Amino acid sequence: MRLGIDIGGTKTAAVALADTGELSDQVRMPTGFGAEAVVETALRTVERMAEVSGVGASAFSSIGIGIPGAVDTATGRVAHAVNLGLEGLDLGPRLADRLGVEVRIENDVKAAALGAHHLLGAAKGAVEASAPSAERSMAYLNLGTGLAAGIVQGGRLLRGGHGVAGEIGHIPIDPAGEPCGCGQRGCLETVASGSAIARMWSSEAELPARELFDRAAAGDAEAIAVRERFLSGVAAAVRLLVLTTDVDEVVIGGGLAALGAPLVDGTRRILNGWSADSAFLASLGLAERVRVIPLGFPAAAVGAALVGVAQWQKS
Repeated sequence: MRLGIDIGGTKTAAVALADTGELSDQVRMPTGFGAEAVVETALRTVERMAEVSGVGASAFSSIGIGIPGAVDTATGRVAHAVNLGLEGLDLGPRLADRLGVEVRIENDVKAAALGAHHLLGAAKGAVEASAPSAERSMAYLNLGTGLAAGIVQGGRLLRGGHGVAGEIGHIPIDPAGEPCGCGQRGCLETVASGSAIARMWSSEAELPARELFDRAAAGDAEAIAVRERFLSGVAAAVRLLVLTTDVDEVVIGGGLAALGAPLVDGTRRILNGWSADSAFLASLGLAERVRVIPLGFPAAAVGAALVGVAQWQKS
């Protein structure tokens, strides 16, 4: 069994993946803040998963971890994970020393891309088939507080020369737009993310995005305007991913994926509107490529389990 752990800013989730592709029950627990707390969270999670699976930690054939921040997959070092209080942590080596099992580390969005790819039925073939280049390509568009993507082509993650492939949230699309946390202005993330909705739609609701969509569906003019700006940003992200990587599918995930059909249908509507004015875009079938991850599917944890397979580590 392969163990996958998704370490998030507030919670950690784990799942074991059998060779058959079947998933174990999930384990969830709070995530500690700071280097030592993150290490202890990971160790407690492995211990709990071993109990659930009825095996010792050394019985897992591989352990993979998805975590926010800049990840050096070769060394297992994590940097700039601000929400976790990590400026630099050799997470992989430290856990391997404690557990006696090799531990591979991957960026959480890239891990989620592998998990989504597995869900679509392609990952099993990519792990077992002799010709992974025949697999369908996919981009995982993560819509959360920010925006980023993970790309799987030929059965492998696309990382690029410096590990930043898929960081499309920081591509400027409006020179006169809002300042972005990255230091640029008018980035895609400033219109198509949870933080963008929070800025454009003042709300005391527990789920501002859900309130926004509900109010727009009820005919609120201000809500409709904000919703359309947000959906146009999501559609622009889909268009960008298809035009730059020509993936077969764009799977929307992240916290905002919980919006479900209204998010997907709205994004497709925008894309179809653009295609009506452009024969070139119409020829690409953009709207037909959009999917949404099923609610509750632990994409990052499943992808982390797959990170332990050496083949996934290749660019």
